[in-house]
Amino acid sequence: MFTSNGTRLHGSTFILLGIPGLEAAHIWISIPFSQVYLMALLGNFSLLIIIKMEPSLHEPMYLFLCMVAGADLVICTTVIPKLLSLFWFNDGEISFEGCLTQIFLIHSLSSMASGFFLAMAFDRYVAICHPLRHSAILVHSVVRGVGLAVFLRGTLLLSAHPFLLRWLPYCRSNIIAHTYCEFMAIVKLACAETRVIRAYGLIVAFLTRGLDFLLIICSYVLILWAVFRLPSKDAWLKTLGTCGSHICMILVSYTPAFFSFLTHRLGHHITPHIHIFVANIYILVPPMVNPIIYGVKTKRIREKVLKFLFPLKSWRTHPKQPSWNTFLHSLYSEPPGLIPHTVPHSLKLSVSKFSTPVKITKDT
Repeated sequence: MFTSNGTRLHGSTFILLGIPGLEAAHIWISIPFSQVYLMALLGNFSLLIIIKMEPSLHEPMYLFLCMVAGADLVICTTVIPKLLSLFWFNDGEISFEGCLTQIFLIHSLSSMASGFFLAMAFDRYVAICHPLRHSAILVHSVVRGVGLAVFLRGTLLLSAHPFLLRWLPYCRSNIIAHTYCEFMAIVKLACAETRVIRAYGLIVAFLTRGLDFLLIICSYVLILWAVFRLPSKDAWLKTLGTCGSHICMILVSYTPAFFSFLTHRLGHHITPHIHIFVANIYILVPPMVNPIIYGVKTKRIREKVLKFLFPLKSWRTHPKQPSWNTFLHSLYSEPPGLIPHTVPHSLKLSVSKFSTPVKITKDT
């Protein structure tokens, strides 16, 4: 770090304080934090292993889910070990290079996770609005291309952050009132003009998570438009049920992220310990909750988990029901007046009210 005339003032380290005002409770706070971290590791690794080992789950939605799980694992592992070292051993010292690395990994991988959420929303849009073309559009090469594009976007746009911060003069303090290195927390320590850097941070945030969120909303508007044109409420519920897990993941991930982003720039009246606590929730909770959401709400993953834990017990207590793809295919591909066998009984009844049976005879 340097003074305004270019001389080094505080060496090459920053000091993390943790949660200001709650230093006496750091040990107690570390207990739920460490438990959440272990659950995040267990849940995401289990998700990756199950999807890897089960060929029937090698579909676009689950492949994008693996990408989210990988990003979540790196994000929380970048932050939590150092946080626990601070809470348990009062070791808040972090090197300048380590701080910049933390900033890059947190922000770049968060933008990647946001891009993968957008890819999952696009997958749901194609599956519901264009079911007959889903397997032709989202082939594995396209999925790999989308994943690579999201990775490159996050890497290229966020790689400027460490370089911009490296050349700032820091003559105020080397103490960071936070549990990890965060972009705006470091910018506030600089004694130079930072309006350009702040503007760049805002532009990048909009081009990644902000734009992704707007496109996700647009995709769900189109999905709802298609769903409400289906012929029965049972079809509505079944179709929307396939989007429930994704919607929950978006709410869990974006809500604390937007709160943390806005309070850093606009929420000067919010006490620091509340802001920092929410910032840690943004890092910890989504990696823990996302595998649980998909494990509980997605039947195919739930069955694989139970089969892995209890291999000798059969978890199918009823005959196999038509698959989701078969159901959508029947809704969109059958001509009016013909009731496909794969459509649920309630949907058959609703269609039969408006259909006249056609008797097919052979011409002589």
